[in-house]
Amino acid sequence: MAFDVDGLLQNILSAGKTVLNQDLPAMGGFSQQQLQAIARQAALIAEGTLDGSIDKDTRDYFLQSLEEMTRSFVNTLAGLAVVTAEKLWNAMVGVLWGAINKATGLNLFPPPPTGS
Repeated sequence: MAFDVDGLLQNILSAGKTVLNQDLPAMGGFSQQQLQAIARQAALIAEGTLDGSIDKDTRDYFLQSLEEMTRSFVNTLAGLAVVTAEKLWNAMVGVLWGAINKATGLNLFPPPPTGS
């Protein structure tokens, strides 16, 4: 039995697209929401500074809050990216090891994601 490399390639691509089509829209929606909140906070700081409605101490407090919001957003996004990368890994090696198992009659187990 010949090993179908082209078919395997299509299966790998399909598995990857399935993961990305599920995860990327969710990440995009989350990102849009968070970035809007961060932008609104920056606008409030700028407007309050210009019109004098916030003093220096309040501005510094709001700036610290803005920094924390931004850091939390980036850290959360990085964590979501790691989860998505692991899902991609699992999908791809599942297809690869499944194809090898099918072609050989073996029962090989896929390796764990890097770092696991």
